[in-house]
Amino acid sequence: MSHSEIIASQLRVKPSQVEAVIKLLDDGNTVPFIARYRKEMTGSLDDEQIRIIADELTRLRALDERRTAILASIEEQGKLTDELRAAIEAAATMTALEDLYAPYKKKRRTRAMVAREKGLEPLADLILKQGSGSIEKLAAKFLNEQVTSIEEALQGARDIVAETISDNANVRSTLREKALKFSTVYSKKVEDAVDEKRVYESYYDFTSRVDRLLPHQILAITRGEKEGVLKVRVDIPERGWLDAIQSEYEQDIISPFADQLELAIRDCAERLLLPAIERDVRREKGEGADNHAIQVFASNLRALLSQAPLANHTVLGIDPGFRTGCKVAVVDSTGKLLDTGTIYPHEPKNDWQGAINTLQDMINRHHVTLITIGNGTASRETEKLVSELTRSKSQTKYLIVNEAGASVYSASALARAEFPNLDVSIRGAVSIARRAQDPLAELVKIDPKSIGVGMYQHDVDQSALNHALDGVVESVVNHVGVDVNTASPALLTHVVGIGPKLAENIVAHRDSNGPFKSRAALKKVSGLGPKAFEQAAGFLRIRAGSNSLDETAIHPESYTLAESILARAGLKVDSPLEKRIHAVESLTSKTTVEALAAELGCGVPTLQDVLEQLVRPGRDPRSDTPAPILRSDVLKAEDLVTGMQLKGTVRNVVDFGAFVDIGVKQEGLLHRTQIPNGTVLKVGDVLDVEIQKIDLERGRIGLGWVS
Repeated sequence: MSHSEIIASQLRVKPSQVEAVIKLLDDGNTVPFIARYRKEMTGSLDDEQIRIIADELTRLRALDERRTAILASIEEQGKLTDELRAAIEAAATMTALEDLYAPYKKKRRTRAMVAREKGLEPLADLILKQGSGSIEKLAAKFLNEQVTSIEEALQGARDIVAETISDNANVRSTLREKALKFSTVYSKKVEDAVDEKRVYESYYDFTSRVDRLLPHQILAITRGEKEGVLKVRVDIPERGWLDAIQSEYEQDIISPFADQLELAIRDCAERLLLPAIERDVRREKGEGADNHAIQVFASNLRALLSQAPLANHTVLGIDPGFRTGCKVAVVDSTGKLLDTGTIYPHEPKNDWQGAINTLQDMINRHHVTLITIGNGTASRETEKLVSELTRSKSQTKYLIVNEAGASVYSASALARAEFPNLDVSIRGAVSIARRAQDPLAELVKIDPKSIGVGMYQHDVDQSALNHALDGVVESVVNHVGVDVNTASPALLTHVVGIGPKLAENIVAHRDSNGPFKSRAALKKVSGLGPKAFEQAAGFLRIRAGSNSLDETAIHPESYTLAESILARAGLKVDSPLEKRIHAVESLTSKTTVEALAAELGCGVPTLQDVLEQLVRPGRDPRSDTPAPILRSDVLKAEDLVTGMQLKGTVRNVVDFGAFVDIGVKQEGLLHRTQIPNGTVLKVGDVLDVEIQKIDLERGRIGLGWVS
């Protein structure tokens, strides 16, 4: 099958849709652009489907490249038969390809190579074919200065047989398939190994069939092994590996070489085949666990970046601390820094009243409506301070925000460029303040791996992780859209068609010439050529510019279509929104979308998108997500009792459940058994939960679902 047919069968779409995507990708178009503005060509495939096509196309082309190299190598050796060529051309995976190539791959010097050099290959063929005749007489023919005994000749021949069996592609694939189903994994604690916090206690004496291992178990076992705490092995049942070999190399009990074949089979299994298959099984299971962990991380990151912004708030951000104090920063509703300071309410200074006075002054001077507190060290102690302030102030609420990555941002070149005269710790407070106003705009400045919404992110394939997380950031940024006149270079970098250099050029042009008045004005930016403009324009917004269409997700290439729709309704582009909404609704009530598309000479998907944007210009899709819980008083762990019902915010979703912030120092665990079937939780979801179990000594809170 062609690449498009293979991918289409996986996605259950038409090959023509995949072919269209491949052509668009090869022409230099980006995934978000194709998903949003080329729906007629792709049959309205979504962002996720197009990313899968792009990734699978890369895999298939890498497979083709390797296939070509393997064919050339075997042909150069003069060993490429028609049958082998057909098998190589039919191989659908890299593993299958490498199995076929194994007998022809250059190896380090092996026992079989030495035996071949001694001329023992014909004797090995007799063992493989289960020949007849006297073993001693036949083996004696191979005695020479290098082979001085019959046993030495037979041993060398068996070495060749063992390697031949091990290199057989059918044996390897059959055994690998059996091992992935029926083998058993064992992990034991290494004697004298140090595991102070007993992190791997569940795996000190652990046994499981391989196909029943859960992804988080595989990742934990692998990490425990790397840290020297666990010893791990995979046991493949004898019946499984023996059947796999004997299906290709059957013993003839009448042949005098039957015993020699049995000895060679057992040597092959113990010395060559089983260790290789064990590595294959662990690699395949590890890759599966990696992919699962990456997808969980990506899903959590998407939800976190898609959280609703808290607009129109002047925010006071606090980066809590003990000895060095709590760093404070105030930003206005656009994120502009207004004020900074440091307070010392905790040990060793204990200046509680001084801290209250300082915060009170900042709140009054800047009309602060929201206080954000980082959730790190001294977070809950600082929350007590803030709650004392906000109890008497109905206009000022507070919010605990996840400060993961704030320190990474603070010390970054990006933060130094943004705030060259600020102390590193104060920059962290600015980040904490801005995270509530616009999580997306602030979090894109940080390496996604530092945001803290995954598990085992440092153990999985880093290249695959980066690729997946970069895709999520790109997808969310372009789905939301970016105000080109307020966006930071970090945010602009993630708009398709715009890289780091071009983002800097856009900001430099904006700083030198003032705000952009139109999308068309972007063409004056150095380095922003026609292709970059085509890809990026629809995702860049111009608020209150010269053309009201510039604040929508309508692409400039469809402006003529939008104007035609409005003209039919007797309106112009700059007509008031209320009139536009009424006129568009009136127009669509008189005819079908299909008929209107035919009249206007455009596709139905594009027309539907344009109509939606005309009546809802500049709408932020994040407005559909639940707003964060704002608090005015503190809740202590000691206040909790079983049966108490609370509202909580999902902070992290993992295989075994979800961690929920219920307003106390320790997040509660809503175990997967408590989550109704079919319910998919996301980071940022607000839930009603019930306290089921409290273990203050171990800092654990068990939660139940409230329907």
